[in-house]
Amino acid sequence: MSDTHAQTVAYVRNEMLPPADPPLRESGAVKWLRENLFSGALNTALTLAALAIIWYALAAIGPWLLNSVWSAGSLAECRAILDGTSGACFSVITDRWHQLLFGFYPPQHYWRPVLTLALLFAALAPVLFPALPRKMMIFSATYPFLAYHLLWGGSVWLPVSAALGFVAGYLAYVILARVSTLVAVFAAILAPVFWWLFAAGPFDQALSSVMPFGLEFVRSDRFGGFLISLIIGISGISLSLPIGIVLALGRQSDMVFIKSVCVIVIEFIRGVPLITLLFTASLLLNYFLPPGTTFDLILRVIIMVTLFASAYMAEVIRGGLAALPKGQYEAADALGLNYWKAQRLIIMPQALKISIPGIVNTFIGLFKDTTLVVFIGLLDPIGLSNAIRADTNWNGIYWELFIFIAALFFIFCFGMSRYSMYLERKLKTDHK
Repeated sequence: MSDTHAQTVAYVRNEMLPPADPPLRESGAVKWLRENLFSGALNTALTLAALAIIWYALAAIGPWLLNSVWSAGSLAECRAILDGTSGACFSVITDRWHQLLFGFYPPQHYWRPVLTLALLFAALAPVLFPALPRKMMIFSATYPFLAYHLLWGGSVWLPVSAALGFVAGYLAYVILARVSTLVAVFAAILAPVFWWLFAAGPFDQALSSVMPFGLEFVRSDRFGGFLISLIIGISGISLSLPIGIVLALGRQSDMVFIKSVCVIVIEFIRGVPLITLLFTASLLLNYFLPPGTTFDLILRVIIMVTLFASAYMAEVIRGGLAALPKGQYEAADALGLNYWKAQRLIIMPQALKISIPGIVNTFIGLFKDTTLVVFIGLLDPIGLSNAIRADTNWNGIYWELFIFIAALFFIFCFGMSRYSMYLERKLKTDHK
């Protein structure tokens, strides 16, 4: 034991000081400001410059936003109310919000897209939040067919016949898995295709004639606004991830044929602009279908957008696969796992965890690219803004419409970005 104590050494304290708060400059907002905004001469100069720019922007835009008009029947009425002062005319939003959100969808059926959006959150909940009961995934799996029926209507047996194609693929895989896994995979792909091409139509017609259940049919040319952006964006996002995983695995396959097909698909689609694929969907895709086949334009666009996003998704996931150390593959082999179990239990969870930022980035880009459909005649929010401005009542109005459209796109894209950050924190992708 040391002999140094207060009785023998003068500088040793013989009583404890009471606890005290940290200095003001070392705690709270002052500390944060000092460390993040004024930590040095350059940082201070940049902070002051940024504040000056923000002040200049707010001084220019603030009065225009605060002096806005929300109830007028035309741009001329807005100008009369403003009486020469500067101000926004958001009356165009209150007058045409239904067109910007639903396009020309029948107003008496607005409840259908609203219900579809509400059910979407219920379907996404077990996918986004693993703590929820896994049985909710059954609803997630059936949601695409339910959403199609709610939005388009028609016979209820059409989405049922489409769902049965997946059942046929599952049964083909289960039956042939005992023979060969590769044969079972090919059978699981071909069985739904044959069902949809040759059996789904007669099945739908037969049951529709006997039990004509369903909702009033709504043509695709009545869709527009954010409704069409959400349909294309969410469908493309949902479908591009699994297809991208398959393409990424196929590109890394040791089988020459599968690898060659995946490489050709990825490189071809990545080398073609999205607008070219949209024109193909609009003008040429019907030529590749059996004679007499009528394929909805929105569904054709969804197919092309999905293929485009899948090619990029495959490369993002391939990056995640390449980042995994070789020992992970060797560990799966040492455990005696076959290829699919190794991918499902060891390889793919880690690869997807690494690829989360790139995946979400692709999702956000895809959602914003849905505005390109205006070039093939679909009236997305941008297309409808042009139609609204062509009206004599609102001719000459620009910023108010674009601010509203940008705000809605920002809400969805920012939501995806925040969920990505939440998922990264939860999975600790930085290994800290």
